[in-house]
Amino acid sequence: MAVVKVVEIVGESDKSWADAVTDGVRKVSAGIPSVTGVEVLNWTANVENGEIVKYKANMKVAYLDEAL
Repeated sequence: MAVVKVVEIVGESDKSWADAVTDGVRKVSAGIPSVTGVEVLNWTANVENGEIVKYKANMKVAYLDEAL
């Protein structure tokens, strides 16, 4: 029986929020190859001298856990 599990993560990028989401999904997929979806919860950024220096995307990533 397959079970869908969800993990909350933060992806980061110095380019864009979209790239931050891609970063997060890639990192999770490296350890969990059965990723099935992503939900972006929040967009944030670090700012220095009036410029965004780090884009961050808080997200939930769903994956299949077929071990159960």
